[in-house]
Amino acid sequence: MRKIYLDNSATTPVDKNVLSEMAKYWSVDFANPSSIHSMGVKAKNALQSARKKIADIIAGHDREIVFTSGGTEANNLAIFGVVNNLIKNGLPAQAGTKYSDIHLITTEIEHSSILKCFKKLELQGCRVDYLKVDEFGIVNPKDLREMIKPETVLVSIGYANSEIGVIQPIKEIIKEIRHKRKEFERAGINFPYLHIDASQAGLYLNVNVEELGVDLMTLDAQKMYGPKGAGALFMRDGIKIEPMILGGGQENNRRSGTENIPLIVGFAKAFELAQKNKEKESARLIKIRDEFFDGVKKFVPNAIINGHLKERLPNNINISVPGFDGEMMVVRLDEAGIICSSSSACASGSGESEVVKKISSSERAKSTLRFSMGRNTKLTDIKKLLKILKSITI
Repeated sequence: MRKIYLDNSATTPVDKNVLSEMAKYWSVDFANPSSIHSMGVKAKNALQSARKKIADIIAGHDREIVFTSGGTEANNLAIFGVVNNLIKNGLPAQAGTKYSDIHLITTEIEHSSILKCFKKLELQGCRVDYLKVDEFGIVNPKDLREMIKPETVLVSIGYANSEIGVIQPIKEIIKEIRHKRKEFERAGINFPYLHIDASQAGLYLNVNVEELGVDLMTLDAQKMYGPKGAGALFMRDGIKIEPMILGGGQENNRRSGTENIPLIVGFAKAFELAQKNKEKESARLIKIRDEFFDGVKKFVPNAIINGHLKERLPNNINISVPGFDGEMMVVRLDEAGIICSSSSACASGSGESEVVKKISSSERAKSTLRFSMGRNTKLTDIKKLLKILKSITI
């Protein structure tokens, strides 16, 4: 039976062109990029070329790119890095900064690699506010303005939600942050910084950091047909972080450890291809996605669409089918050749989607299915999905 893979938000297959680009760095140009001999220099040149390629795509500078092991590490580095630097070096005009002096803001529907960081910092004494979202999962920027205080140092928001696919109004959010910065500037305060997790956004959305106005941004190779184990954090010039991993001082003393050249080269190639195909692929997937939304009421009359119909990723379909268990439906669909999920892969096993729970109810969250399409998804696949959904929800 041909499997129809609809779990691309969890991870994507590696593009064959990416594999080809990576190949020689496993056993030919395999040297350590910190070595000063000719082979090391060749590896370092590959590293710097990949760094420049990624920087150019997002309209940043080479020096603003920190390579990590993936999106989770990049999120952790952004959050803990900013806070721990302030604990170590102090807030402006304030000696002896304590965790209780620091205020942080995130949303209630973030990925676990963000929420768990804030929960830990909360236990250490930081004050944390969690922005609520509307019934579609979208933040109201005006709510953020009211939440920001002079002691707010960081706002962290997912650009596009990994479960329900909704896209947050980042440009409006940064306007509110800049408004508050202007209000605080007389006191010598240049906070808060805005960090966005763009792990799900690299394939389909604008990731130009100058146009978005963000201060820190997370990217993840495995979400864009690149290899697992490679990611990056964009850090705007002037932002200081405390490293989480100590050692040889790689990545300009921000993330120690020998850089994984094959994965980084593959990451850069995957990102390049993603941006090249972004508009055409987005338009194709939107048509297929909307075909599903038009047809689901006919095939599964009691299905509820989760998230905003238009302000969402082109490849994201998320529904609840009241009265049916989401994880059991995933198993039934797998048996019929459809690969999907009921929540984020990092939250699997919980029995319900925490994101859907926040915008609706626990009952609806337990009956959730997420279908995330990809380059291999065809309209015929979605039509088959609808028929199978009908058969297992009768």
